[in-house]
Amino acid sequence: SNFTPVPREGYRIGVNAAGQYEEILNTDSMYYQGSNVGNFGLVASEAIPSHVSHYLYCVFVPPLATIYLKYKA
Repeated sequence: SNFTPVPREGYRIGVNAAGQYEEILNTDSMYYQGSNVGNFGLVASEAIPSHVSHYLYCVFVPPLATIYLKYKA
C-alpha cells in the first residue's frame, strides 16, 4: 500500500521464491476509476538478496493505492 500521492517506482521487496508474481489486485486500476498505472500483470523475481530473503522483485506502487501480488507456480 502507498498512502502518499507520490508513485513509488522500483520499490524492492524481498521474497523467498524465484519466479513470477501475478498482480491480482491494483486499486489504481481503471476498473476502480483510477489512473491505471501499475505492473501490468506480472513481475519477476531476481536472485539478489534483500530483506533477509534470497530474491527480490521491483514493483511500481501507484499513488494512494494498494496492490496484491500472488506467486505464480
